[in-house]
Amino acid sequence: MPQYPKKELAQLVIQLCVINEIENVVISPGSRSAPLIIGFVNHPKINTLSVVDERSAAFFALGMAQQLQKPVALLCSSGSALLNYYPAIAEAYYSNIPLVVISADRPKHLIDIGDGQTIRQENVFANHILFNANLKEIRSNTFEKDLKDNEIFIKSALKIAKEKSGPVHINVPFDEPLYEVVDELIVKIHKEEEKLKNSLLDEIPLEVDELQKYADVWNATSKKMVLLGTCFPDKMIQTQLDHIIKDPSVLVLTETTSNVYHNRFINSIDQLIFPLNDAELKDLQPDILLTFGGMIVSKKIKQFLRKLKPDNHWHIDKFNSPDTYHCLSHHFQVSPQLFFSQFFFLTEQKESEYQKKWIDIKSERKRKHNIFLEAAEFSDLQSFEIIFNTLPDHVHLQLSNSSVVRYAQLFDIPLSTEVFCNRGTSGIDGSTSTAIGAAYVQDKQTVFLTGDISFFYDSNALWNKYLKNDFRIILINNSGGGIFRFIPGPKTSNALEYFETPHQLNAANLCEMFDVDYCKAENKTELEINLKSFFKKTEKPKLLEIFTNAEKNDIILKDYFISL
Repeated sequence: MPQYPKKELAQLVIQLCVINEIENVVISPGSRSAPLIIGFVNHPKINTLSVVDERSAAFFALGMAQQLQKPVALLCSSGSALLNYYPAIAEAYYSNIPLVVISADRPKHLIDIGDGQTIRQENVFANHILFNANLKEIRSNTFEKDLKDNEIFIKSALKIAKEKSGPVHINVPFDEPLYEVVDELIVKIHKEEEKLKNSLLDEIPLEVDELQKYADVWNATSKKMVLLGTCFPDKMIQTQLDHIIKDPSVLVLTETTSNVYHNRFINSIDQLIFPLNDAELKDLQPDILLTFGGMIVSKKIKQFLRKLKPDNHWHIDKFNSPDTYHCLSHHFQVSPQLFFSQFFFLTEQKESEYQKKWIDIKSERKRKHNIFLEAAEFSDLQSFEIIFNTLPDHVHLQLSNSSVVRYAQLFDIPLSTEVFCNRGTSGIDGSTSTAIGAAYVQDKQTVFLTGDISFFYDSNALWNKYLKNDFRIILINNSGGGIFRFIPGPKTSNALEYFETPHQLNAANLCEMFDVDYCKAENKTELEINLKSFFKKTEKPKLLEIFTNAEKNDIILKDYFISL
């Protein structure tokens, strides 16, 4: 027989979560949250998962929501436990990932009086949250009013999480006793909720006459650049960009995390831009810049477009309009899919050499890229080439931040590969946990490619019983923060060791502790041999640690860009 928490407020939260299609709740252990834990664990429509470390739990849930494209709930006890969610909440906020954060709290009369495990939890994420539902205790003398007020708060939070695709916070105060249960629900929610809507069919199309004005400018322009940031794999977007590239006046720039592919897209932006002189950069300058998708990795394209601004910068997004290049002139507040489905009926191709010229330069860059890699010493750069040449078809690839995602930008990723990275805040702190969460809800094999600092920083991610046997980690260990040897600044100071975090750690003992198979490679031959069997089915998750020389990496990468 199922058990229900006696607390009416817990019953209300749980039932509204179920009605609003919350299916997964990631729980970190605690006592103040007992009424909610008991209720969620006993509900047949809720899949509950237990992850001890709250910071890791939050990124694990974020990885799940990233892939499911619908809200995943988090539940923790009161006090500092809640604060550990903040890095993942900020990432969800800037990456438009729906997280429902549910925190148990002390009642108001116990706040700031010296009671244990108590902080000011209301509105604690105010700067990076879409909605705060600060619930209040349900009192016997105002039962119906308190119940209704709380119901409105909870409904609003759940609606916003889905429709605006971002994090919300529901703070739930409980007084003791916490563990009492009942056989039947006291709180009855009679009205069946409407299904929340969030699809193309629910969008309001743009006004055609207004859109025509922009189409006229587009049709008269011979240098148009489409720049796509982070994007969830989408067949419609792929088809629409396949169409737009037919226009010779359009140049499409993508990133590794854009998840679209075409031989006429510029998919290695830094590779193209880095060697250009001032006259060539001026020639690349677009008259119209059309952007959509999430955050852009390439610093070079940001510097270029901020210096040589287009006459028009149009951004397409249902919610956000970041002025990344300091020249935003219009925000089309719809999804890219709807925008292009309307816009294409109004556009005409324009004769131009703009696309062809830069595709030819891309081909020349690729030729020089291949020549350099054939002769290069073993390094981070060569490791990436070997890895990407060996990846099986149809894998789900998760990248950590810093050097890893930037190196990945220099290579062609297999066309069937889906690529993700926490680019909302670009932090290294939860990449492993995110990858494990994404893998948990994936049918495809997940491969996580990471650097050493990011991996060791989030090592508690492996303290997780939901690692799938086909989960694979490729760890590039260059003994500490290699990116700080390449970017200008740190090496000119006398404090380099405080930037790049030098260390002599390896992952062997961590793998033994968490029951993950371990292998390593210290040269090209060992790497190629290990990768031959690395992706095959095993009874455990597996980690391959690649050791490279930090000082050589720095020199080789600089020589690589010079060679272009």
